[in-house]
Amino acid sequence: METLSFEFPAGQPPRGRALVGCVGSGDLEVLLEPGQPGKLTIQVLTSVNGSSARWENLFQRMFDGQTPPAMSIDIHDFGATPGVVRLRLEQGFEEVGHE
Repeated sequence: METLSFEFPAGQPPRGRALVGCVGSGDLEVLLEPGQPGKLTIQVLTSVNGSSARWENLFQRMFDGQTPPAMSIDIHDFGATPGVVRLRLEQGFEEVGHE
């Protein structure tokens, strides 16, 4: 197991919270909570050691050219593919009211 931390510039925090997905074979759980204005923090607990660059690239692609909401995001990963990660994050953003 490996714990990774990332930080990105952000806008204002949303009002809502969300929990999407579930930890299981090939999936992940994402918990989203309002964060400090101007900062998006992401902590990933993953079963795939040595995957920091993959996560960094995924987040950079997702937030390139846009300002995400200020949130604290916890991801519990059990080998999810980048497509599943993006899907779960998009579901979470929709639930907290940021599309």
